[in-house]
Amino acid sequence: MSEKIRDDNIDFLFKAILTLKNTDECYSFFEDLCTVSELLEMSKRFKAAYMLSKNHIYTNIAQETGLSTATISRVNRCLKYGSDGYQTVLDRLEKGRLIR
Repeated sequence: MSEKIRDDNIDFLFKAILTLKNTDECYSFFEDLCTVSELLEMSKRFKAAYMLSKNHIYTNIAQETGLSTATISRVNRCLKYGSDGYQTVLDRLEKGRLIR
């Protein structure tokens, strides 16, 4: 998938994200970049990925995040068959003890 979307604009965006140094900078940047709805949706999907990685069931994830089971299923497919983006970040967060 990454080859399908890879272009100079996305590279530029990702390089910008990599310059952020802390959570406050992330809040400022993403608040300017995204709508509140977009940011909330991304955070819910990432929470679903975390919960799926901890073997939570769909109904619990849907209840906690407000996501549909169809969206949770899509996140689950990405975890199992995707580019390992979710898993890379989750592993790093756990290694850095930023999540339990």
